[in-house]
Amino acid sequence: MADQIFPEPTAGVFIFNTAGELLLLKSHKFPGKYIVPGGHIELGERIEEAAIREAKEETGLDVYDLKFINFQEFVYDPSFWQKRHFIFFDYACKTDSLSVTLNDEAEEHIWVTLEAALQLPLDSYTRTSLEKIIEGNLS
Repeated sequence: MADQIFPEPTAGVFIFNTAGELLLLKSHKFPGKYIVPGGHIELGERIEEAAIREAKEETGLDVYDLKFINFQEFVYDPSFWQKRHFIFFDYACKTDSLSVTLNDEAEEHIWVTLEAALQLPLDSYTRTSLEKIIEGNLS
């Protein structure tokens, strides 16, 4: 990937099923850690539109009822497989399906309760947003 000129805004999606379980993924981009689906916001696209699109592209799931969690700065963190500067905009949302179809970015997926998620090796940014969800700090 070419050198960055500006930080890259991304949308992260904390997807909950009808049982209240959270979808977590493993990806080679964050080795050994669980993360949530997400990706770049495209030119001309609103952040919530990007979150909905990324959820569909990465999991095959249709999501709804988006609620903003927080934003986080990610500046050359070595936890990522490449040296990048991101700005994460995270959203919690719902899906009515359990049928996940992963794209080539994810290696595996699990549905877990919030309490079980906290016991897993999470990326630190995923953990921070998850703690905000548990605290009830959603917009």
